[in-house]
Amino acid sequence: MQIKSISRNLIVAISMTAGTTTMAQQAPAEKNPLLQQYETSFKVPPFAAIEPAHFMPAFEAGMKAQQQRIAAIVNQRSVPTFQNSVVALEASGEQLRNVSTVFFNLTSANTSPELEKISREIAPVLAQHSDDIYLNAGLFAKVKKVYDQRAAAPLTAEQQRLLEKTYKAFIRSGANLDAAKQSEMRAINKELSLLTVRFGQNLLAETNSYELIVDNEADLAGLPPSLVTAAAASAKEAGKPGKWRFTLHNASVMPFLQYAQNRKLRQQIYTAYTNRCNNGDERDNKEIVAGLATLRAKKAALLGYATHADFVLEENMAKTPAQANELLNRLWTAALPVAKQEAAEMQQVMDREGKGEKLEAWDWFYYADKVRKEKYNYDAEAMRPYFQLENVREGIFAVAKKLYGITFTQLKDIPVYQEDVVAYEVKEANGQHIGVIYMDFFPRSSKRGGAWMTSYRKQAIDKSGRIAPVVSIVCNFTKPTATEPALLTPDEVETFFHEFGHALHGLLSNVKYETLSGTSVPRDFVELPSQIMEHWAFEPQVLQLYAKHYKTGQLIPADMVEKMKAASKFNQGFATVEYLAASLLDMNYHTLAAGQKIDPLTFEKEQMSKLGLISQIAPRYRSTYFQHIFSGGYSAGYYSYIWSEVLDSDAFAAFKETGDIFDPATAQSFRKNVLEKGGTAEPMDLYKAFRTRAPEVKYLLKNRGLDTN
Repeated sequence: MQIKSISRNLIVAISMTAGTTTMAQQAPAEKNPLLQQYETSFKVPPFAAIEPAHFMPAFEAGMKAQQQRIAAIVNQRSVPTFQNSVVALEASGEQLRNVSTVFFNLTSANTSPELEKISREIAPVLAQHSDDIYLNAGLFAKVKKVYDQRAAAPLTAEQQRLLEKTYKAFIRSGANLDAAKQSEMRAINKELSLLTVRFGQNLLAETNSYELIVDNEADLAGLPPSLVTAAAASAKEAGKPGKWRFTLHNASVMPFLQYAQNRKLRQQIYTAYTNRCNNGDERDNKEIVAGLATLRAKKAALLGYATHADFVLEENMAKTPAQANELLNRLWTAALPVAKQEAAEMQQVMDREGKGEKLEAWDWFYYADKVRKEKYNYDAEAMRPYFQLENVREGIFAVAKKLYGITFTQLKDIPVYQEDVVAYEVKEANGQHIGVIYMDFFPRSSKRGGAWMTSYRKQAIDKSGRIAPVVSIVCNFTKPTATEPALLTPDEVETFFHEFGHALHGLLSNVKYETLSGTSVPRDFVELPSQIMEHWAFEPQVLQLYAKHYKTGQLIPADMVEKMKAASKFNQGFATVEYLAASLLDMNYHTLAAGQKIDPLTFEKEQMSKLGLISQIAPRYRSTYFQHIFSGGYSAGYYSYIWSEVLDSDAFAAFKETGDIFDPATAQSFRKNVLEKGGTAEPMDLYKAFRTRAPEVKYLLKNRGLDTN
């Protein structure tokens, strides 16, 4: 997943988090590291020197500086030009961007009660600041003047793209609305910013608050030794030595559901997982979900759109909800019968066990594993010893070098925001500096769940030359124990490759303007660079680079790889259906008409019933913990993973067709036409420049085992 980072230009899309501190908590400006030039290696943020009290003064200073620069643009008497209006606007928010990137990245990866308080308080302030920019009539007049005369201006293709993007940002923010509607827009944006923050904070608190404590060793039956050891360590850290502690973080709950023989405990933890923020307490998100859906629909209507999805998708490859739904429904039709067949196979296993039990949702992972072992003699847990984190990382670096000639060198003396974080300098084959990448791998209570890539500084080009990016990938992988290093599951390996693909998109960007840099592309295109990287993860010649037993150093056995390959399409009915159910739920929320009131649980149940979703499968994300769409920037965009999968499956086929998955010419074309271009052109044009044709869906269907031809 790629999360929206804060651009240096005025488009301060800060609908995420933030807050105010009292004057007593504020640090003097002259001692505020966020307001000084960073005197650090590669000019990264001086994390150790930054305290919560620094943020509000820095936010205020950044907003004030941007307001002053915008006032200068508005008050200038010169004829508006691309340079004195659009580029000046692009540069106006640099100081605020510096503060925002640090703050929002910390609230996602290493938050604290102090930062969360600031988030709640600053959110409406930043929303107002953004509105003050986009609804500034004088500023819009300058931009519009340049836009209206664009045909006669000697602009490059990238400059034309920036101009169009800037102009449309004003229109889509309400610049053409009358005063009354602009006032209404401001109120909506303020409320949206607050609800978004509350949703994410509630989910983090809810996830962290749950623990399943096991004190009877017999209840651990079936669990892998590595998970048992980790659970014992977790219990000890929580002040409960001699017991075993399981949580709702994926590295704990998912293997528990897959291996625990105790059915009641599986039901208990699964129910807790799927009812997060749905317990009628202070962390309940149902009212927030209803409020966000209602406000988004109302905002879209104000701007002249039929629905929020129409508003969002206008800027995406899909363009309309109908086109997005066409793909989702086509895949649903193919996947649902496969999922039903998978359920039937599991029920047969349960029937043979003779307990008279019927397959339930909390049984799926457990019996899927049994069927997988029975049909393919494949055990994913047996692969862990070959996937030591450090080896996987070196394998990923080797793949990047083979494809793009780039190298990675660990940086020892560089500021980090948490002791587990590591950083690397990225260089071209000739030694030229490309950028810096941070890697943050393990779960902690201060980090939200999932995995994502973000930026601390985006690539651009100024008078001094290329501004080198600083990116970060953040994960929640299985932690090392006292007796074992961090050993990844195959799913975690795939996640690592995925987020690294996003990082390459940010690192290899080669554009002039930050607004168009790296991952600043439509949601349904941004997942192409990440998902194509997944294809290399388990290719036999790639496994030879990193899949070595952590004790013996022996390469992963060929027969084990063959078993994994044979089982790769197993359970794809489930995987596809649970994802599509969430994607369609997202689209249903965001195609609501303005004024339509809903109860989230009733709405979700009705939509899943219409789809014919079987009871043994829940949407990958239920409404009250659907962070992607309610606090993660993917509203009306969760479909983008499968849309991008059409692209990445087709794109990887281009490598396979050459007979060499590292084919230099194909890799160079992908780098030049996709990774380096950012948002400087229409995504489909970029894709066609690489592939010489439009993508074909057949490769996705084949990869997922859903091809019925």
